[in-house]
Amino acid sequence: MRWFAKRPVSAALALIVLVLGMASAMPASATTMVEEIKTPKGFTLWYVREATIPVISLQLYFKGGAALDPAGKNGLARFASSLFDEGAGDLDSQTFQRRITNLAIGLKFDAGLDSFSVDLQTLTENREEAFQLAGLALSSPRFDQDAVERVRAQFLHIIREGEQDPAKRSAQGWFREAFGDHPYAAPSDGTKASITSITIDDLKVFARDRLARDNVVIGASGDVSSDEIARLVDLVLGKLPEKAVAATLPDVALPAAGLMRIEQLDVPQSVVSFGLNGFKRDNPDFYAAYVMNHVLGGGGFTSRLYAEVREKRGLAYSVYSYLQPMRAAGLFMGGVATQNDRVAESIALIRAEIARMAKDGVTEAELAAAKRHLTGAFPLNFDTGDQIADMLVGMQVDRLGIDYFVKRNAYLNAVTVADVARVAKQLLDPEKLVIVVAGNPVGLVATP
Repeated sequence: MRWFAKRPVSAALALIVLVLGMASAMPASATTMVEEIKTPKGFTLWYVREATIPVISLQLYFKGGAALDPAGKNGLARFASSLFDEGAGDLDSQTFQRRITNLAIGLKFDAGLDSFSVDLQTLTENREEAFQLAGLALSSPRFDQDAVERVRAQFLHIIREGEQDPAKRSAQGWFREAFGDHPYAAPSDGTKASITSITIDDLKVFARDRLARDNVVIGASGDVSSDEIARLVDLVLGKLPEKAVAATLPDVALPAAGLMRIEQLDVPQSVVSFGLNGFKRDNPDFYAAYVMNHVLGGGGFTSRLYAEVREKRGLAYSVYSYLQPMRAAGLFMGGVATQNDRVAESIALIRAEIARMAKDGVTEAELAAAKRHLTGAFPLNFDTGDQIADMLVGMQVDRLGIDYFVKRNAYLNAVTVADVARVAKQLLDPEKLVIVVAGNPVGLVATP
């Protein structure tokens, strides 16, 4: 829940902007704007002090998400994430919700494929109860029968609606075709059968086995001292189990040959998801791929895909591509939505632009423009404390180093035309595209 509007540039943001703008000449001591703190109970967190705004933001990232759902229980992590604020300890759902609402506490739980996350935001004056409530929710969730059944009904409704949603059908179909029997292929929201089968005991096992002290990454921003944020983090996490149950997720790659699948739906517009193998975040060529993608489809109005598909031909309102580094795979992905009789032409143009990038790379002018945008726009990611806390978590998860704010733009500026050409040839093969179309497209034939 985002309970406060965007606020003016803060002191922490101003410092980040200054550091990014002076990164090439900034001494190592500039990294002290991000502080690594060890709490009395042994947790490590990265913290940015924000002394001018009376708000504290905390981000928690527990390693392992929906991809670790047990067989037959797909949707368990997402189901559980909707129940941690539905009562905890001796507080039933209504009492718990009333407490966080009356104190303007933002408390959100979510599960992705690779993580279970907690987002806490509170006015500094309410920090004691806010952090106590978050800790109670994590360590003593109630999973009361009435709340479980209410959330189960919500998930079953989401699943029914998703069956007629071309965007959801396209995305789910893509992951199914791309990953086969790997856990990434399973729907994160579950199926009717799996959601129906989830029990209160399943939810308790999830909380006990996945949310542990050795399994959490912590980022925070606020106007309290280092000692105080350390105490508050211990208040949230100190009662969790010591160790999470060991779980493995094998690496996976897309099929060697490309394919086309059609999810038939009687709708006026089709939604297309497409993708190829990409890079994980620790690949040294990730920055070159990032620049390449910006020119190809990640740069909005300035990208090649936008120019060819929308601007020149008016085939679609939106067309895009992006990099998605995951724990067990790296992906280059994209999408487009257009009228059924224009899908085939749109896909042909996307293939052609991918082939052109693989053959010719980028020009010096395109490279320079991409760098200007990617380095100049970066500080805009930090206009709220929760965005700073989220970035601090990401820096730790991806092992970017505590000096990432200083070094990030230099990594991008070091990318050359030759780097982009080399990476484009490695990643971009239009014949290997995995494409899933949801709708009633004209002139497309699915791969046998």
